[in-house]
Amino acid sequence: MSETKAPARASESYILAEGVVALAAGVAWMPATRTLIAADAHLAYEEVVGGALPLWGTDELVARLTLAVRAAGAREIVFLGDIVHGPRMSEGAVRRVREALDQLRAEAEVTLVAGNHEGRSKAFAVLGATVANVERDGWLLVHGDGPAELGRRAIIGHLHPSLRLAAGSTAPAFVGSEALVVLPALNPYSPGLDLLSEDFGNAIGLWNVRPKHAHAVVLGGDLLYPFGSLATLREALRRAPPRLRRGAYERRRKLGPG
Repeated sequence: MSETKAPARASESYILAEGVVALAAGVAWMPATRTLIAADAHLAYEEVVGGALPLWGTDELVARLTLAVRAAGAREIVFLGDIVHGPRMSEGAVRRVREALDQLRAEAEVTLVAGNHEGRSKAFAVLGATVANVERDGWLLVHGDGPAELGRRAIIGHLHPSLRLAAGSTAPAFVGSEALVVLPALNPYSPGLDLLSEDFGNAIGLWNVRPKHAHAVVLGGDLLYPFGSLATLREALRRAPPRLRRGAYERRRKLGPG
């Protein structure tokens, strides 16, 4: 297996692996099957966690996915687990999630892969039929919270990869390799694992993927920014002046995966 290529220019799409393309909408595109893949939408997040968060999330995510479906001419949307944030939802949230999925079903076929946030009760009553995984164009599409399925090319979510930036901010990121593709969380509230952390390296290591064979593509506004291999990016930050290194990759409390 060869080391990944050097960073390229920012663009609206980027090839992550054979048959899998990252889109600036924060989803992956499989042109052979005309499938859009969205990970960790965590619909109704605001209602489940409570507090003073604005209730814009579900509507905004549906609008983003609708635009992506129409732009790509997608036939199917696969939600890669954690479709909802949890089973404890008000009747209003239940109704809104159902309406959101119906809106998307009017645009394309919708396949729901179950994740660890769906729970065992009300979430499944809201979502309807779910599957443990699906296969598209030779890739296994699975949430990623279970054991690694070695010997199969897989696309997963669950880890919410992101790049830590200055002043404590983060940017969601795709991670691609020949054997494994990790999608960013569609929901912006959960930055998840730092893609340069030991925890993230251990997580992809379970799939027999090493940092030098995995490359990062970071989302920023309406563009994707390829940063080269995780090993190269980590080394570049290690060699950066201390002031820049502290800002870009400071130690802080790790957030667990979704």
